Amino acid sequence: METELTGKQAPIMPEGVFIIGTYDENGVPNAMNAAWGSQSDYGEITLFLAPHKTTENVVKTGAFTVAFGTKKTVEIVDYFGIETGHKVNKIDKVGCHVHKSDHVNAPIIEEFPYTLECTCKSYDAETGILIGTVVSAQADEAILTNGVVDYEKLEPLVFDIATRTYRTIGPVVAPAFKIGLKYK
Repeated sequence: METELTGKQAPIMPEGVFIIGTYDENGVPNAMNAAWGSQSDYGEITLFLAPHKTTENVVKTGAFTVAFGTKKTVEIVDYFGIETGHKVNKIDKVGCHVHKSDHVNAPIIEEFPYTLECTCKSYDAETGILIGTVVSAQADEAILTNGVVDYEKLEPLVFDIATRTYRTIGPVVAPAFKIGLKYK
């Protein structure tokens, strides 16, 4: 038996939980929580962002970082989505530590173990589409296995829009591009 859901529901999973880091015109770091985005090509990320202090900063600096929200950083992640950078310095408020990226004019927030460093390829204020070129990535050694990010160690968050909750990614189910070879 099927149940028809009412309203404009689009509970598509997973929706990553990304922390977008930028500097303002005075070099003050800012961060926001963004769930609408994905890898759009090798070395490219696309985010869908309404106008925010963060988008203003990206337009001014041409750069941003994308840190992955994790189970360990969930309280910081949630706060970065609740507050606006127009009213408060969110990074100072939660006590995060930052340093400038070696590759782009954007902050790396040290509490997050995996961060992409991006230049702004394009931003369309009308559609909110921000496309970034990934210039480099920084990963804490604690989340690596054989030199590759291990998502079971990282414990990245996903946003569940249907229940308005944060979840984590589960364990590996099967190897990609191998398990289906039996049908070839």
